[in-house]
Amino acid sequence: MNFTRQTLYTNQISLGRSIRNIFPRGSRRPVVALLLICLTLWPGQLGQLTREMIVDAYTQVSVFVAATLLLVYGAERLLGFNIGEVLKSSKTLEIPLAALLGAIPGCGGAVVVVAAYSSGHASFGAVVATLIATMGDAAFLLIATRPDAAVVVLPLSFLVAVIFGWIVHKWGPSFRSSTNEIKSDLIPRIGKTQWTHVIYLVCMIPGLILGVCQLFQVDLYQTFGILPMVVSILGTFIGLYIWTFSPVKAMSNHKDTPVTRMSVETSFISVWVIGAYLLYEYMVAFTPIDLNEVFQIVTPLLPLAGVLVGFIPGCGPQVLVTALYINGLLPFAALMGNAISNDGDALFPAIAVNPKVAFWATIISAIPALIVAYGFYFLFPNFLN
Repeated sequence: MNFTRQTLYTNQISLGRSIRNIFPRGSRRPVVALLLICLTLWPGQLGQLTREMIVDAYTQVSVFVAATLLLVYGAERLLGFNIGEVLKSSKTLEIPLAALLGAIPGCGGAVVVVAAYSSGHASFGAVVATLIATMGDAAFLLIATRPDAAVVVLPLSFLVAVIFGWIVHKWGPSFRSSTNEIKSDLIPRIGKTQWTHVIYLVCMIPGLILGVCQLFQVDLYQTFGILPMVVSILGTFIGLYIWTFSPVKAMSNHKDTPVTRMSVETSFISVWVIGAYLLYEYMVAFTPIDLNEVFQIVTPLLPLAGVLVGFIPGCGPQVLVTALYINGLLPFAALMGNAISNDGDALFPAIAVNPKVAFWATIISAIPALIVAYGFYFLFPNFLN
């Protein structure tokens, strides 16, 4: 009897570990994926609206994110370029380099700086600079949909990051960095390129062509018929599969293949972009709430709200802020404040390495975020709105 109970207990533990290995975030990912699939296949106005938003998200954002990441990761693999080593050996340009790494769309550059700090090769000022400069995955959405705003937000965030990074480096608090590297299980390897990643790449090619056509004001449905919807839904569903079974949230290991890294990170970004698109469109179509009136009532608080949302770890809330700006519900001042205050996924390894450093770096980043956000709000209230 004892042996049987022990055997059952051992099997339960093994089963639990196997399930956690398959679904690293419990049941949330497969539930979200299944819900989105059901909404896509749903008849009537709900399904039609969902399919249209998937086409928009895929052709306007996902394919351009995928192309950018594939280019960057492919060049990195081809040239054998290790940006972490460059940061380590550049003491005089440490702050500008840290800010530049943070300004790169996505969270990879900022994670590199946090990793360098954890091993004693970067200062606290460099951490502050990279966290101020990074906009995370929201930068991809902004570049793809509002490049006019992106050419202001990204360089301005970089400039603010360099200035405050130097100020903190010279006069700010001094925290002793840990000599321990970031634990490898924070960024596990995904393994070799799988067939799903290859299919995702194949779908990206016609999707990118459709996206470029859309940039030139081509009516996709009138020109290509049902093709945009077929390509977008297929690419999105493959991305959902990759996202559901991926052992990471937003970043892959640099040892993975460029195609694997591209598909994993793009699928993560796409889920949040689709969610932001659908949230807005569902509220407009199916609720009596007038979002424009709601946001106009609290307009003076919107820059502050953008800064406070930036405190939330991860890229999902920041993507939502960017989507609200794109849809005209948030002013540029709120977007600017969020871009400076948010740390994206780089905050997760920072918290794991040194929670105290992560806390103070986030609090310090709020100072320039509030200054710049309310500077635009009072001095240039209609700028890029």
